[in-house]
This record gives sequence, C-alpha cells and structure tokens, in this order.
Amino acid sequence: MPSWTDFRSRMPVAGEWAYFDHAAVAPLSGPARDALREWADDVASSGDAHWPKWRGRIEQARRLAAELIAADEAEVALIRNTTEGVNIVAEGFPWQPGDNVVLPTGEFPTNLFPWLNLADRGVEVRQVPAENERLDLDRIADACDERTRIVAASWVGYATGWRNGPRELAEVAHSRGALLFLDAIQGLGVFPLDVRASGVDFLAADGHKWLLGPEGAGVFYLRRAHLDLLRPLGLGWNSVRQAGSYDNPQLDLKPNAGRYEGGTYNVGGIAALAESLALLLEFGVEAISRRLLETTDELCRMLTEAGATIVSDREGERRSGIVAFDWPGEDPAAVRKRCLDRQVVLSCRGGRLRISPHVYMNEEDAERLLAALRRESWRRPVRGG
Repeated sequence: MPSWTDFRSRMPVAGEWAYFDHAAVAPLSGPARDALREWADDVASSGDAHWPKWRGRIEQARRLAAELIAADEAEVALIRNTTEGVNIVAEGFPWQPGDNVVLPTGEFPTNLFPWLNLADRGVEVRQVPAENERLDLDRIADACDERTRIVAASWVGYATGWRNGPRELAEVAHSRGALLFLDAIQGLGVFPLDVRASGVDFLAADGHKWLLGPEGAGVFYLRRAHLDLLRPLGLGWNSVRQAGSYDNPQLDLKPNAGRYEGGTYNVGGIAALAESLALLLEFGVEAISRRLLETTDELCRMLTEAGATIVSDREGERRSGIVAFDWPGEDPAAVRKRCLDRQVVLSCRGGRLRISPHVYMNEEDAERLLAALRRESWRRPVRGG
C-alpha cells in the first residue's frame, strides 16, 4: 500500500498551505486537476471530436462511486451537488396532504429548505432537537407516526462533526414505516459505507469536500426498489433509453438512476471527480478512516494543551474529521483572518472555530496551526543534514 507521504505528494496545496478546511471546500487533488486540464485542453483544441472518450470517463466515475458505497451502478446518478440530490427526493416523492418529514435541528440548509418548501403540498416538517448535533435516536422515533414518509439526516454534522450511524438511522426510519434520506457530504470518502447493508434508501453528496473533487460534480444514490417511486424531474434528452437519438419522440425513461441526469454532463468536473475517487479507493476507505481519526484525536490533544476547549463529541464512533473548538479571549473571525495571513486555512461555524484536516496532512501542518493560533512565528524546518 502506498504511504501517506505519497498521498501528500498528490495534493498540490500541501506545498504552500496548511489546509484545515476540507469540510468547506477542499483543494483539488493533483489527479483531479490534471483531468480538468486535460479536458479543457481537448475541448479547446478539438471540440467534441473525442466525446466518446469523455463519455467513458463519466461511466468510470459512476463505477467508482458505486464501488465506494457498495451499490450497483444502476443505482447511482451523477449530479451537480447535494442540493440537487435532496430535491430529487423532496420534489419527486408522491406526497399526500398530512404526510410529514422528520429531521434533526441544526441541519445544513441544504437538508432543510427543500423539505420546508413542501408546506404548500400539505407536508409537515418535524424537527427534533439535537444540541450541538448530538442526536438521540429515541427522539427521532418518538417524532415519527403513521404519516411519516421520510427521515432525513446528515451522516456527519457540519458544525461540530457529530457522526450518526447510517444503519441506526435506517432502522429507526424503517421501524416507523418511513424511508431514510442521508446527506452524506461530510462523511463520504473518509468513512466506510455499505448502502445495502446499512439500509440507506436515498443518499446525496457532492465532491468538493472530503472527496477532493471540484464543485459541480456529485453523487446521488437511490435503492433500486425505489426507482419508480420518485417522479423524475428536470427531464431531458439524457433521461431516456434512446439518449442521443434526438428524433425519437418516445418518453421511455432509463431503467436506472440515469433517468435523473436530465441533460448535458459537467464532463470536466465528473472526470476530475473520478480521479479523486480512484485516489481514495487506492488507499482504501477503512485505512483512510483510521488515519483521519488518529489525526483529529492528536489535534484535539494539542489544542487542549494549548488552551482550547473542544466542543465536538470525541467518543468512539461519534468522532469525525470535523473538530469545533473555542479559543480563549479572541473573536473567531479575527483568529481565522490571522491564520489565513499565515497560510493556515480553517473555518468559523456557529461562533466557533472549526478545523477539518484530511489524511495527507502531517505534523508540520499541526505545528503551523498551533503557531498561528498562538501568534507565534513559524519557519519550515530544514530537512536532512
């Protein structure tokens, strides 16, 4: 197996920045950057002459995404972003007045607004309190009734990094006769997921966070049994079996998740996403998960010793790649600006500082973070001698 140093060598950002913001917008992997450049150069010089080649790269992305979540390729659609995936379910589901959706409080707006938008169709949204994203599954179960159709939740909370168990969520939803929609964007690529074994019904995530891909290219999954449950939206030439036969007027939908893809692909973005998916699968998500938790555990230790207060739950399987913390005596926005000035990238969320490292980061990055927080100078150590 290649080393984490090898992984780091394929992340151009590591040459200049200590990048602790993968939960916001991640830097592109080197392979993803190269794919984008290749596509741009090809289209600029040759137009669509090599379209079959790029169509193959789209299917490569689908295969790799299916492998990542242990799904069939027929269950995977390539979408622009998580929002599109949520709306495929929210707008396509056969709602009846009086139905309801159950979800935790504190969800990212992407996994809230599409459900709230169903109010004019008589659909109620029931939000279960989850302080600092700590979700009590019994409260989810208690909020469900015979009219609950969907339980919607994030795999990993964006603010403090609380990690839910997809299998546990699915068991609660199914026990109440509902289906599970999983917003997977903060966990996909760095934590293992078997959608079949866990019972996830629908999933969406785009690639610009932990998957190390570009914005505008993501993944939607629906269990094969639900294919005809959702009314397809955004239909276009690419939604039908005869896609590419533009003089055939028959509305004959694809017998797979491709029916939700509608029109022209973000070809360059999807090709780039495929390269980052291949990189993650090369190292293995199980190994990546262990490495990421070891990294965040060590950062929590260092931050605590430096005087920070860790807000994130760091117990067992609730841990994730996101760590939220309070830094004493300073405004988080001012701290973030100081860090940026020192080429250390982190976020502010909910009035706190938030770091989200990836597995290619090393001790040097951690030292740069601590130095920036403490207002200390830092110089890159001289190696060798």
